[in-house]
Amino acid sequence: MDASQLHVVTGAFGYTGKYITRRLLATGRRVLTLTNHPNRANEFGNGVSVAPLNFDEPAALVESLRGAATLYNTYWVRFNYRGATFDQAIANTQTLFRAAQEAGVRRVVHVSIANPAEDSPLPYYRGKALLEKALIASGLSHAILRPTVIFGDEDVLINNIAWLLRRFPIFGVPGEGDYKIQPMFVEDMAELAVGLGEGDGNVILDAVGPEVYTFDALVRLIAQILHSRARIVHLPPGLALFLSQIVGVLVGDVVLTREEVDGLMANLLVSRQPPTGRARLSEWLAQHAAGVGARYASEVKRHYAQKGRQP
Repeated sequence: MDASQLHVVTGAFGYTGKYITRRLLATGRRVLTLTNHPNRANEFGNGVSVAPLNFDEPAALVESLRGAATLYNTYWVRFNYRGATFDQAIANTQTLFRAAQEAGVRRVVHVSIANPAEDSPLPYYRGKALLEKALIASGLSHAILRPTVIFGDEDVLINNIAWLLRRFPIFGVPGEGDYKIQPMFVEDMAELAVGLGEGDGNVILDAVGPEVYTFDALVRLIAQILHSRARIVHLPPGLALFLSQIVGVLVGDVVLTREEVDGLMANLLVSRQPPTGRARLSEWLAQHAAGVGARYASEVKRHYAQKGRQP
């Protein structure tokens, strides 16, 4: 692919979008980010052009996307928070897809979620399924990536499990903890996304790592690597959620939602497809034991001063 062509990333200052941007820049690509924080300080300096991710001005979105070879879309919301709702995120993303059509974008790489379903009782998974359907119907060349949980230096879930294990004498696992989770390394996720962005065929692919854990085993692995003395106990899901809400008040964040508990316990964070990532969480944790969980990672502070998040 011509390195002079423009590549657009929603949320290059976020988590997954940042790693996709780094990989694009490392291969000599020109990058523009669409962001809700166009004035935010960033590691790329003048290396990345910046434009507002303003869904209320679709004509401006079209112009920002004009001439782009590939759009990497990571925009979404983790939970309803103030003006950032699932319904609004669906409408916003549909606006983005229409703008990409009108601008003549060659290809869209869209970050979805593992196991989406239009008939899901969980708005997160239902919304992701509706957006996959909208992208397919758009006629745009596309690759849809379905990650489970993405881990790395700036992730939320693994980091905050570690943070809790470092600071509290008890860690509550919802239910039996026998439901599964299959983490994907953020660098592998970025490599997969950029590789698919250079392709042509329409693809739907799970983004999952080589290791599958029960949630109980994952928590115990983290505790072992950190030498945590926290007692790991199994609690009724409602009680575990309530205790997480108390912690949320202390840290000014939404630590866990009912939907996330339900999705986890329904085994929606594991894939039936072969692994698409190489990095093993167990090895990464051993290498980063000193830093993981050293500080709490606040979802609200990092993302919800804006209208949506970039996972």
